[in-house]
Parts: sequence; structure tokens; C-alpha cells
Amino acid sequence: MFPHFSLLSRRSMQLVDFGHPICMRMLMRIRTCFQGVAVLVALSLASFHAHAGDVLTFEQALRLSQARSQQLVAQNHATAAARDMAVSAAQQPDPVLKLGINNLPISGPDRFSVTRDFMTMRSVGLMQELTREDNRLARSMRLEREAQASEASRAQALAQLQRDTAIAWLDLYYQERMLALVKAQRDEIRLQVEATEVAYRGGRGSQTDVLAARAALAQVDDRIDQATREVSTAQTALRRWTGRAADTPLGDAPDTSHVPLHLSDLESTLTSHPDITFMVRQEEMAQADADLARANKQADWGVELMLSQRGPGYSKMASVNVSVPLQWDQKSRQDRDLAARLATVEQMRAQREEATREHLAQVTVMLQTWQSSRDRLRRYDSALIPLAAERTQAALTAYRGGSGTLASVLEARRMALDTQMDRLRLDMDTARIWAQLNYLIPVEHDAAIPVLDH
Repeated sequence: MFPHFSLLSRRSMQLVDFGHPICMRMLMRIRTCFQGVAVLVALSLASFHAHAGDVLTFEQALRLSQARSQQLVAQNHATAAARDMAVSAAQQPDPVLKLGINNLPISGPDRFSVTRDFMTMRSVGLMQELTREDNRLARSMRLEREAQASEASRAQALAQLQRDTAIAWLDLYYQERMLALVKAQRDEIRLQVEATEVAYRGGRGSQTDVLAARAALAQVDDRIDQATREVSTAQTALRRWTGRAADTPLGDAPDTSHVPLHLSDLESTLTSHPDITFMVRQEEMAQADADLARANKQADWGVELMLSQRGPGYSKMASVNVSVPLQWDQKSRQDRDLAARLATVEQMRAQREEATREHLAQVTVMLQTWQSSRDRLRRYDSALIPLAAERTQAALTAYRGGSGTLASVLEARRMALDTQMDRLRLDMDTARIWAQLNYLIPVEHDAAIPVLDH
């Protein structure tokens, strides 16, 4: 993808007397340097093949972040709690046992006696509230809707988790590519500096070339420091989701050339968007509240049976009581409550429709930006990077022929590096948009699959 530019100035080498001892030592150093690089590359390749399995792939990062997420665990418990409450709400209330002593004398000769006064009664009773079935079902349905809302909230959390993890992985991947690119340029410019210094000491070069090469090296060193900091920041972001596995070398980048969305059917696809689904569940919860308020317009009755025992010379007694709430002002209470619940339903529906339009516009813009960025990447590969390479080659040719300056060569190389870095940044931004589009709707991963977390 990125052409390799040799930064060793041939003109400087031509200006040097290769028979001079200093030049011979310089050539030996350069050859030794290349031999050392070759050995390091060989060792690195051997180490890579020996530890090819010790990498954090893109899919592994997604699985690991899902397995480590406590937000998903919390949502699972919230769903289970709401479903248990739904089952409980569908049952009749527990009966109430009543025990009491009525009309106990507290003065006179019969004080505190439970048997001598004919009015004193020892009572045992059982009271049961008779909740109507439609009222119980309305309460149960309200809690079931709450459980479904918790599931939708979990899908929201999962989608955000996958997007954040994917973006963090991709950021680290591309930041490492940028650092490697700048380091490669630094090695070549260092050789350029050494060559110009040898030429200058041998009287075959100018001090201007030496200073220009040193300035170029200092600029690249500064860019290396900046790129190293960006890598460290990206690694910290990924560690938030994957733990210490973020310190493991990354695998290959995913294919970002396709997204599971099309402008033609985008509106229907967004009905499955977690944010929209959650708002639908909220609307259903509001409707369940309205149904419960409507059911409450018919009051629940209560019945009570009581057995009372007096002294041995007196008869036993039984009592039956029925309680009925008197909804004497439904217009100001129950009807108002129902109207408020219905207004909340309409509020939720309007908010959902507005959110759907907003998401449609946002996703459309992201799709258009992603497609435009891919077109720009193709332009970089077909025109901008090859042109930068040709300009560098032309500057080198002019410098070797004596009609160009080293400053022109260094400037051409700097611009070529900038072009390559711009291409990487654009690729990273495109990959970030791809992650947002690809995980707009969450994808469940098998969290039981072993992943790196050591």
C-alpha cells in the first residue's frame, strides 16, 4: 500500500571518496546496520509464527468486552426481577388473619375479665381483598412491559458496548500502523544524516545539507513521540473494554468494505434499532399504565368473616363484613388519572416518531460519509500516493544529477510521508464510521468462547 523510499542520498555517496578510510568505515556501518535489520526482521517473523495465536483479534475483543460487561449483567437482573414481579402481581392478595378482644371491661369488679361480662368477646377473623381479574392482569402486564423495556435497554447497552469496543480496537490498530510508518521513515533519514555528514567531512558536501538532514530527523523524532502517545492513549481506551488483553498484539483488521445497511430500506431497518425499540417498550409501558388506570375505575371489594366468643353463659356470634370503596368523584380522580396516562402514551409516541426521524437522518449522513470516504481512499491509492512517490523520485533524480537540492528531496519525502499518514487517518475515520454502522443493531456473541484475558 505504501511505497518504500530509500532515503540514502546517492549524490552524497558519489561525492565521497570510497577509498578513504572514513568512508570505508561508514559503508561498513551501513552494511552492518542493514544486516542487523535483516536479523531483527527474521527474528520478528520467527517470533510471529511461533506466537501467531497470541493475538487479540477483532472478534475476540468484542466477545471479551461482552463477557466482562457488568452493565449487561445488571440489565439481566433487572429483567428477571420485573418478570418475577409480574407473576406476583397476577395473584390474589394474601388473606389477613385478625385476632382481637372487644368490649373488655377496665374498671369495676369485672375489670380485665374476658368471660364475666356478657359484652366481652374474643374474636378471630379472616379478611380477603377480592381483586378483580382484569385489574390483576393489568398490573401483571405493566410489569411484563417493564421487563421487556429492560431487555430493550440491555440491547442498547450491548450495541453501545460493541461500537465502543470496535472503535477502540480499530483506533489502536491504525495508530500502531502510523507509528510503524514514521519509524520506518526515521531509519532512512538517519542513514541520510550519516551520509551527508561523511560527505561534509570529506569536503564533498555542504553544511546546509547536513543541517537540513538533521532538521528532518528531528521532525520525524517529534512525530514518533506524538504517534507513541497516540498509541498509548488508544491502548488505554481498549483496555477499558478488554482488560489486560489490550496489551496483546492485535490481529488483522476486519473487512470494512461492506455494511449491512442500504439507503433504499433504511427506514424499515431502523425499526430494529435498540434506541427505537426501547422507546417502543416505553410507549407500551405507558399504555399498560393507562390500561391499569382504566381497570381501577371499577373498585375492588373486600370481605371479612369474624367469629366471636363470649363467656360460658352466652351465645357465640359470627360477623360478615363487606368493604366497597366509594368512588363518588370519578370525574375528578379516576377519570383524571386515566386522562393523564393516555396523554403520556401520546407523549411517548410523539417522542418515538421524532427520534426515528433523527436516527434516519444521522444514519443516512453516516452512510453517505462512509461511501465518500471509500471513494477518497481509492483516490489516494490510485493517484495521490503514486504521485507523491513520483515526485520523490524526480527530486532524487535531480539531486543525483546535480540540478536539485537535498532540501527538495527532504521536502518531497516529508510530503510523501504526510500523504501516507493522511491516508491512514482517513482509513481510520472510515473504519470508525463502519463500526458505528455495522453495530447499529447489536450482534450477540457467545461469551463462553475462550478469549485472551491474561
